[in-house]
Amino acid sequence: ARHPMPRMRTAAVTTLLLVPIVAGGFLLQEPPARASAHLFDQVRSLVTTRYVDSLKDTQVFEKAARGMVKELNDPYSELLSPKESDTFNRSTNGRYGGTGMLLEQQPGASVSVQRVFPHTPADEAGVREGDRIIAVDGVSTLGWEIDKVSEKLRGNPGSQVAVTYARPGVTEPIKLKFTRAVVHVPAVAYTGLFDQQVGYIPLQTFNENAAEEVSAAVEKLEQQGAKGIVLDMRDNGGGIVDQALAVSGLFLREGQEIVSVHARNTPTEIARARGPHIGSNIPLVVLVDGSSASATEIVAGALQDHDRALIVGTTSFGKGLVQSVFPLDGGYFLKMTTGKWFTPSGRSIHRERQLLPDGRFVETHPDSLETDSARKTRPTFQSDAGRTVYGGGGIAPDVIVTDDTLSTVEQQFLRSIAPRGQIVQGTLEGYAFELKGTVKRDFVLSPSWTSEITRRLVQRGVTIEPRFQSAAERLFGRELEHRVARMAFGDAAAKERELRTDRQLSRAMDLLEKAGTQRELFTVAHAVIGARH
Repeated sequence: ARHPMPRMRTAAVTTLLLVPIVAGGFLLQEPPARASAHLFDQVRSLVTTRYVDSLKDTQVFEKAARGMVKELNDPYSELLSPKESDTFNRSTNGRYGGTGMLLEQQPGASVSVQRVFPHTPADEAGVREGDRIIAVDGVSTLGWEIDKVSEKLRGNPGSQVAVTYARPGVTEPIKLKFTRAVVHVPAVAYTGLFDQQVGYIPLQTFNENAAEEVSAAVEKLEQQGAKGIVLDMRDNGGGIVDQALAVSGLFLREGQEIVSVHARNTPTEIARARGPHIGSNIPLVVLVDGSSASATEIVAGALQDHDRALIVGTTSFGKGLVQSVFPLDGGYFLKMTTGKWFTPSGRSIHRERQLLPDGRFVETHPDSLETDSARKTRPTFQSDAGRTVYGGGGIAPDVIVTDDTLSTVEQQFLRSIAPRGQIVQGTLEGYAFELKGTVKRDFVLSPSWTSEITRRLVQRGVTIEPRFQSAAERLFGRELEHRVARMAFGDAAAKERELRTDRQLSRAMDLLEKAGTQRELFTVAHAVIGARH
């Protein structure tokens, strides 16, 4: 059912309308401020009249404003131009006028199609995953970054755009013309029921449809017989805060605290679950990692503090700042940090970071290895049931499971073929497309497939050194199996095949299969942690 909570179309921000204030009114300023304002006015006057190159007043003022925001040393505060504001608004909305393609770009390569959303102009025109975009409206995309290609493909619904593709195995370019349409980008792209008892929900973003889609997914999986649910929020960078509150409210009792906001010179604001509660007490595991941020951390923190979910994976990113968006004259917007998020137990979600001279923001006090012993240096808090949860920024999981990493040889091999990445991706995609109609759901990867991929790549000028042969076969085989399964049987089937290589999801399923209730799930997890020591 649709969640009734009012929606604020912001990305972890609160949109405010400002009361105009007087700027530069010397009579209203204290003496130190008056002197500083006079200093700024003197510098501005000299720059605009005496600097070797001519500068317009508008340029000087904009640069000064951007410099002021930059000096806050805050990666999340920025002055948005009218064009940047449009991009920001699109990123917080699940709908846009476009063609329905998810794009990707390998280093040094052109932009290609990673996914085609169903029932969109691209889908109906026959665009394939792996197609390379070589021209838009007759203009070559050579040298374009992915953001520029994406911008050119978007536009008002009903307008047209011409796109030229290069397809692996096809010698001539493919020219297509699309009529842009409103495209719905799902928050939950698919669901899966693994081992006939564990439901899987990958929540990839908190757009305006997130709560509705999660609710529908839980209902569907329970009807299919799910005895437990894995809510996968790895790589989910956040989104609309109202939707994070709504998703949390699906699993919490009405009135339970979800998150509080501590801001300057204002009373603490507390957001509480308002329903509708989906009425399900099904055991729940939430997966997080270092790319889980912002709105994602609000959900994970609330469910952990109220003992409604077991958190598995690695510590989340730690983006616990509230951004407010202030409309300015001329179509500009100021996105600025105005508060911090705290979980119900009192943990600050934010992990402090500092600006380095090279422009990178890094943690002020980085964690050591992700281990049970290392996190004991963090401040501790208590969940509703008295379980220990850890502060210090980000959401620390109840059960730490690090992701698989590539071997040194595999990493070296990938670096060696990186300059030909576009050819490799296109060859894999093209061969997977050929194979998809020849396999059954329980197909087994054939050694002949990896041999054929290697043969085609060598034929196309990709060199595979003998010392990398075994690594190439493993990586190509894994990637080919995934693509064939996804193309032939869908995302859920492909994900189920990854269970043996996805350690975090595999551990979540193992824990759920041993527990019939949420309390039993915590008991099982506690036993697993205790067995390590």
